[in-house]
Amino acid sequence: MTDFTLSKDADGVAFITWDVPGKSMNVLSREAFTLVGELVDQALADDEIKGIVITSGKEGSFAGGMDLSTLATIRQEAGDEPAQALFDFVMSGHNILRRLELAGMDPKSKKGGKPVACAINGTCAGIGTEIALACHHRVMTSNAKAKIGLPEILLGIFPGGGGTMRYSRMVGAMAAAPVLLEGKMMDPKKAKGAQLIDAVADDPVAAAKEWILNAKDADLVKPWDAKGYKMPGGAPYHPAGFMTFVGANAMVNGKTQGAFPAAKALLSSIYEGALVDFDTALKIEARWFTNVLMNPSSSAMIRSLFLNKEALEKGAVRPKDVPDQRVKKVGVLGAGMMGAGIALVSAQAGMEVVLVDRDQAAADKGTAYSETYMDKGIKRGKATAEKKEALLARITATPDLEHLKGCDLIIEAVFEDPGVKAEMTKKVESIIPEDCIFASNTSTLPITDLAKASVRPEQFIGIHFFSPVEKMFLVEIIKGKETGDRAVAKALDYVRQIRKTPIVVNDARFFYANRCIIPYINEGARMITEGVSPILIDNAARQLGFPVGPIQLTDETSIDLGAKIARATKAAMGDAYPESPSDDLIFWMEEQGRLGRKANAGFFDYDDKGKRVEYWKGLQEKYPLAENQPDLIEVQERLMFAQVLEAVRALEEGVLEDIREGDVGAILGWGFAPWSGGPLSWLDIIGTPYAAERCDQLAEAYGARFTCPPLLREMAEKGQSFYGRFDPEAKAA
Repeated sequence: MTDFTLSKDADGVAFITWDVPGKSMNVLSREAFTLVGELVDQALADDEIKGIVITSGKEGSFAGGMDLSTLATIRQEAGDEPAQALFDFVMSGHNILRRLELAGMDPKSKKGGKPVACAINGTCAGIGTEIALACHHRVMTSNAKAKIGLPEILLGIFPGGGGTMRYSRMVGAMAAAPVLLEGKMMDPKKAKGAQLIDAVADDPVAAAKEWILNAKDADLVKPWDAKGYKMPGGAPYHPAGFMTFVGANAMVNGKTQGAFPAAKALLSSIYEGALVDFDTALKIEARWFTNVLMNPSSSAMIRSLFLNKEALEKGAVRPKDVPDQRVKKVGVLGAGMMGAGIALVSAQAGMEVVLVDRDQAAADKGTAYSETYMDKGIKRGKATAEKKEALLARITATPDLEHLKGCDLIIEAVFEDPGVKAEMTKKVESIIPEDCIFASNTSTLPITDLAKASVRPEQFIGIHFFSPVEKMFLVEIIKGKETGDRAVAKALDYVRQIRKTPIVVNDARFFYANRCIIPYINEGARMITEGVSPILIDNAARQLGFPVGPIQLTDETSIDLGAKIARATKAAMGDAYPESPSDDLIFWMEEQGRLGRKANAGFFDYDDKGKRVEYWKGLQEKYPLAENQPDLIEVQERLMFAQVLEAVRALEEGVLEDIREGDVGAILGWGFAPWSGGPLSWLDIIGTPYAAERCDQLAEAYGARFTCPPLLREMAEKGQSFYGRFDPEAKAA
């Protein structure tokens, strides 16, 4: 069997059907792309064929995009000329789609071509959308669950199969920029409005065939191939077009802060391509695409956000010999914001949920969270009253622990106090079935210690959600010293059910995510005590690609939470606790009653509606701004190394068992500079020898917290990279 097949019906319409054997979704390989070209040529040369419909053999799905491992393979096979090999590959794809687009028409008269339509029967992304854009007509299923888009930018690349040039020439640079730069997938209705498709139909194959049989020569000519074509909004040298590109450039830099190479390359490709004819523009797109592929950022992003993320979601670290542990009935203890969010995502996944709190009113408040969420969805057209009713019917809100009978998973999300959690564990375990897995949603308390309250510690595990639960993609699963394989499998299968990405780590103070986040926040606070401007600190972080800087993040998560964590850690560590000026600042802010956004007063001032106004000027009365502010790079490296060294120590100490989890967890958990591929990928980009040298310089200038970990020192001396040494995929190969 092949990925593409050609057939024709009695009416003379050819069907090129994309159906990759053994895959639930079509992905395009190098060999299959060549086959597309051959089948197109075959159909164009056959006099009996009047036109071509390209469709998919997968029910509810057209294409998932390019097989991105192809790009790595091409680079490896190319030896000393990887850029040339990648450019040649991209251009061969352009040539195939250009032949499809011109469809045998006479070069001068633009007549005599065969119409080509794309019948998009389901979700369509990446190169699938680019193939569709090369067709003369695009019909998509009316199923609102189907989505179409060009999400490449989210993986550190941009649409390099002609999508950038075709779409920007269709709608103009300003209209194209949001679609290309945000990578959002759209439902059929929105996609038609954005001109990604031409029509919506219940039966897209029949509608595409009908269009083929009625198409005229003029219907086949793309705007950029027609005489007198002008770019919508104006070309760069046109007064209106000039302003369009100025606006697009401002929008790109405003959203990316210049941290993402692909965004700049995308805009450069559109700008330069708009100055020349279409075929030359495709070469420009191919050059910029190759430029991005050769940037280590794109390789790191593809590896972490596509290959590694997908591997973890498919169970790469799941215990192999444990049978399916899918959750049917989950009990959630605590109906506060975390518990309510956990109940919501569990009910969305079709599970029966028992939401428990101290009294009926508190439990009902947790259910109201789901009700409000669904109401917002109905308002936006993303949910229906029927779906809301069905979801709420799956949630039983109660103060009665007896309702937990029959649960196969318990997730405890009560007050972050060991005594409270221990008491709840004992009460619940006396009621639930003996084989029920018990999980704590603690963010800081060691799982091994919490498991001491359990009569079945092998069935006790940590499932750490990030807030807000329904929006955050990561779930951190923590193994205590006695946690067994079935508990790990249960947690992983549950996370798969709620469609989030899991990482599994061993028990240690703050686990993995908070272990890295807290030094990031503390380094920002410490710099304030040194007289560094909070504006410089936060902007330095944002220009690294972080969604928010450490000062703003502290306000968002609440200052008293930081103070509470500092006190608890100090109590637990005793004399081993490292004293820090950042603690002094946090305790002082707490004393001032400036607890962050929730109090409408923190490192920022807020207006009556809770909107941030500006950084609080009172901060400088206690910590005056230094006359000489540090270099931007110096601030950025302090913020980066504060986190990445903790990631290295977590790997060194066995908290991280799989390097992939360290990178994926960092990006999804707290937005660690996505362009870098994660903390360990970033160290590979800058090189371990430089990283070790910089550690020594930072430690000498700022203190022992920047001391180079022994593992990093050893790797630097051997010239090793983290993925060269620890990548499970490389070892498997």
